[in-house]
Amino acid sequence: MPRVLVVGESWFTYTVHQKGFDAFHTAEYTEGGGVFLGALRSRGHEVTYVPAHEIPARVPDTPDGLDAFDVVVISDVGANSFQLPPETFNRSEPATDRSELVRDFVERGGGVLMIGGYLTFSGIDARARWGRTPLAAALPVSMLDRDDRVELTAGAVPEVVGPHPVVAGLDRTWPALLGLNEVTVRPDAALLAECAGHPLLAVGGHGSGRSAAFTSDVAPHWAPPPFLEWDGYPELWDRLVRWLAGEEL
Repeated sequence: MPRVLVVGESWFTYTVHQKGFDAFHTAEYTEGGGVFLGALRSRGHEVTYVPAHEIPARVPDTPDGLDAFDVVVISDVGANSFQLPPETFNRSEPATDRSELVRDFVERGGGVLMIGGYLTFSGIDARARWGRTPLAAALPVSMLDRDDRVELTAGAVPEVVGPHPVVAGLDRTWPALLGLNEVTVRPDAALLAECAGHPLLAVGGHGSGRSAAFTSDVAPHWAPPPFLEWDGYPELWDRLVRWLAGEEL
């Protein structure tokens, strides 16, 4: 089965409790990709998970290191975490641009999947800034140079719109989502699913490898419980990862 590196889907929350004259602070750490990781592992995939704050220490910074995997999944973590390691940001020392390393990994035959969120694609206030990285060339979508969030507060039902082995056998419509990142599909890529008239799932190729973009989230808030509990949820990710790894479905 494919060896999958999943990066992101974690965050720290800092809260100020103001009680009249006095205030105190609390902090909480959360990992949001548990259902997604469980879905992949339940299908037999060998999954390595790296939280966002551990990228400098645990995401490989050499081609040989990245070649230990078949597919790299980037979910809800901004490009700065790949392009500004401590040696560069803190000490002004040259270092590997991990976004370029992932692009080269795809060119050599690997697979990459970018999953949406507030800090993927362009993201909130355009802070994710993936469209300005070398990896952008390997993705099947083009990104906007602005805040690209589409908040679907009332919910919108995704619909399969194109034939492809990844979506073959899945329901034509999926449980409602609550938002996504706005992108445009490249002319040489295939649009497989839409949500509220926006691209939701697109796949393509780059060099000898394959790439995919899922523009909504794999966890709340954009992915509510009915989507995470959907029978097709593990099937979708299993088929997509195996296709990205070069398997014929």
